[in-house]
Amino acid sequence: MDPLRHPDLIEISRRLRLQLAQVLEAEQEAAAITLRRRSTLRDRLLDAEDRGEIVRITCIDGAVRTGPVGAVGIDHVVLEASGAATYVALPHIVAIESMNL
Repeated sequence: MDPLRHPDLIEISRRLRLQLAQVLEAEQEAAAITLRRRSTLRDRLLDAEDRGEIVRITCIDGAVRTGPVGAVGIDHVVLEASGAATYVALPHIVAIESMNL
């Protein structure tokens, strides 16, 4: 009998592989959460631009702007909707919501 094929070792190996998969999944989730917590509004808008997402931006004055992210500058974002560009200053943004769910 091959010592590496012992029934006890097979079961232990199976459990260890399952535990490793669970640990890796938990670490990936923790890394994603940390990234979201440390990302700025500008970072999120750059990601939305890269993905071609449509976003809904709520501004300080209560105005809501919706459209695909056309460009992200140092202090502003450009939404392109209906052939018109809308510029929104980053300090005026209260919330960003992705419409591509």
